[in-house]
Amino acid sequence: MAKHPKLSSLIDKAVFDYNMIEDGDRILIGASGGKDSTALVEYFAQRAKRPLCNYTYKAVTVQSDFAPPVPSGITDLFYRWNVPYETINADVIGRLKPGRKMNCWWCSTQRRTELLNYAVANGYNKLALGHHLDDILETLLMNMLGKGELSTMPPVLAYDEYPVTILRPLCYASVGTIIEHARQQGYNGWTCTCSYQDNSGRKEARKLLQDLTGGSGAKKERMFASLKNIRTEYLP
Repeated sequence: MAKHPKLSSLIDKAVFDYNMIEDGDRILIGASGGKDSTALVEYFAQRAKRPLCNYTYKAVTVQSDFAPPVPSGITDLFYRWNVPYETINADVIGRLKPGRKMNCWWCSTQRRTELLNYAVANGYNKLALGHHLDDILETLLMNMLGKGELSTMPPVLAYDEYPVTILRPLCYASVGTIIEHARQQGYNGWTCTCSYQDNSGRKEARKLLQDLTGGSGAKKERMFASLKNIRTEYLP
């Protein structure tokens, strides 16, 4: 039997540890066209070939009114992988309230809302997003330093207002692991070219995470593990 790629093994572990995929699941995947979500789509496509596949899935791109479309090279990969795929449109700028400035947070919130609404309308009970280990740790640092709270993006999150559960199957995968995998598979060349890209808090957290870990995957893994190993008796 061929050895699974490292990224696939990490996702398998996350899926097992957090019981992400259950019998009869209908899973929607948010596909931006970037390396993270493309790696996620690739995983679900390959997993669907395994014996006794117990879920159905579909990849959906939310096309905003200002961002470039998903590159044809990525959609060609989806076709080659036999991925059910659809693009839906969202008027992100048009929803801004008067006097408000366009930013990454607003765009991501609107696109996620579109995905959730699509999931509900089409009977999908889970939504898989491409947030990886670095994203989770950066959010942890942002919330600690900006909000004064210990919180981040959990691997599994059941919404109260939607009958949909959020999945983050890349939670054990560092950005370096994903970059290397995408490079090997030939889809690492596309990045966000949004002219409204302005997320100084995220950039600062990324630099801080780099300073804290030196880019070490092992240290990032230990930071993540600490979130599940909280010694409350030694906290205020």
